[in-house]
Amino acid sequence: MMHIVLHEPEIPQNTGNIARTCAATGATLHLIEPLGFSLDEKQIKRAGLDYWHLVNVQTYKNYEEFLEKNNFPKVYMATTKSRQTYTDVSYEEECYIMFGKETAGIPEEILLDNKETCIRIPMISEARSLNLSNSVAIVIYEALRQHQFEHLTKQGELHHYHW
Repeated sequence: MMHIVLHEPEIPQNTGNIARTCAATGATLHLIEPLGFSLDEKQIKRAGLDYWHLVNVQTYKNYEEFLEKNNFPKVYMATTKSRQTYTDVSYEEECYIMFGKETAGIPEEILLDNKETCIRIPMISEARSLNLSNSVAIVIYEALRQHQFEHLTKQGELHHYHW
C-alpha cells in the first residue's frame, strides 16, 4: 500500500483530484493541517467525484503528529529543490511520499532533515513547479510501476465490443 502525504494543502480541487488518484490506486491519503479548506467543501467533493468512499483519509494537527502516529516512517519528499529525481530511487512496497502546499512546498527545515529521500520531477529551469495533483500522479505511478502495479487491474474491456 502506498501513502500520499499532503503537507498543509491549500487548494480543495487539487486535494479532491489527489483523493481520486488515491482511490484508484488504493493509496492512503494523509493530510497535515492546517488545510486551506474544509473537507466538507463542495469543490473538494466535486473534484473527488464519487470516489470518496474508496479513500482512507487520515488528518493530523501537524507534521510531528503525523510522524508519531505512523511510527516515524521513511518519507520521500517531493520538492523542486532536490538533487535526485523521482526515478532515481527504489520505492518500498509500503512507502510514504510527501508533497508540500501549492504556494511554498515542504518547509526547508523538514527537507534538510530528509535530504537523502528528497526527490524531484525534472522540468525546464524557467518553470517553478507542476500542478500538485499532477505531481502526485506522476510519482505514485512510478512507485507502483516499480512493483509491477500489484493489486491494480492491468487490463480493461470494451463496453460494447470485445477485443
